[in-house]
Amino acid sequence: MEIQSESSMRRRVILFPLPLQGHITPMLQLANGLSEAVVSVADAVAVMTQVNDNCVEPFRDCLSKLLSNVEEEPIACLITDAMLHFTQSVADSLKLPRIVLRTSNISSFLVFAGTPLLHEKGYLPIKDPLSDAPVIEFPPLRVKDIPVVETHDPVKGQHLLLSMISQTKASSGLIWNSCEEIEQDAVTTLKQEFPIPIFTVGPFHKYFPAASSSLLSQDRSCISCLGTRPIARWPFLWVVRPGSVHGAEWLEALPRGFLEMLDGRGHIVKWAPQQEILAHPATGGFWTHNGWNSTLESICEGVPMICHPSFGDQQVIARYVSDVWRVGLHLEKKLEKGEIERAVKRLILEDEGQEIRNRTMDLKEKVDNFSKARGFGISGFRELG
Repeated sequence: MEIQSESSMRRRVILFPLPLQGHITPMLQLANGLSEAVVSVADAVAVMTQVNDNCVEPFRDCLSKLLSNVEEEPIACLITDAMLHFTQSVADSLKLPRIVLRTSNISSFLVFAGTPLLHEKGYLPIKDPLSDAPVIEFPPLRVKDIPVVETHDPVKGQHLLLSMISQTKASSGLIWNSCEEIEQDAVTTLKQEFPIPIFTVGPFHKYFPAASSSLLSQDRSCISCLGTRPIARWPFLWVVRPGSVHGAEWLEALPRGFLEMLDGRGHIVKWAPQQEILAHPATGGFWTHNGWNSTLESICEGVPMICHPSFGDQQVIARYVSDVWRVGLHLEKKLEKGEIERAVKRLILEDEGQEIRNRTMDLKEKVDNFSKARGFGISGFRELG
């Protein structure tokens, strides 16, 4: 991508995302915005370790070739995903500023950065994954919320995490898909612990949409489906990504007769245009794993959530949704029919649900007002060029 400098010379910014859907989307959104002013893995640590170990020389060669045209189109900086920590040494060797993009939220990043402290205090390794005991050093987390990435090689997982943190601190700046209206306290703490330029320029999807970033084909039939069903029937739209259930290609794991029993009350798709669905007036709630992109999109559309985190930063985000911002209900790892039914009723029918919707709309309005007042520019990036 190219940007225009104040001296009217065209300069390039090189962006290098991690090849996973949740990381590609915000990187492309960022790239699209600056130009104008799914991989399913069994062991994410193994994949990211291989990328960091094997891409050093090919990446240096590629970047060197791009830099060879420096007189025609100077390169201002390199922007890479935080998990691609190897790019810092390459950037240093070529005397090129590297800015880090972290695609999750700030609060979960601070918890990851505090992993050595969690080991020192005896929280890690986790002895009881269902423990409600508070994590004093990171309120409002409970022990069961501490992010743990499942891997066959914990030593490599620890090395990957520590390298990500150290090379982020060594970078020329840190970009966040977040804003102060959502994470003010976390921003303050981050600036104390990471003395580098901090750019909170989110929510990306509001500034720089990148609809083509999806790795899977979106089924748009669900949009018209939402518009034709009366709210009183409690219809649902369910996205089941192919291969997401172990041992099943798609819907084979559903009970026999389930689809016939729906009688038009539910619609199941393989992938969906999530932002459009959340913005649809028929959407009354969002049951989510609480990936940061999804959580941020839900907040920005004023849609309350039912939280069922699966792994990693999702656990931290879900706790903030339910206990800090109070814009959702937490299932607390109770994936049982009765618990799910109670959560839906609380969110849709009861006074508690209305209070949650009111808080969600208040937070949405704060983010909207903050976004309008701030706008977006690239002057901060020019300084690093």
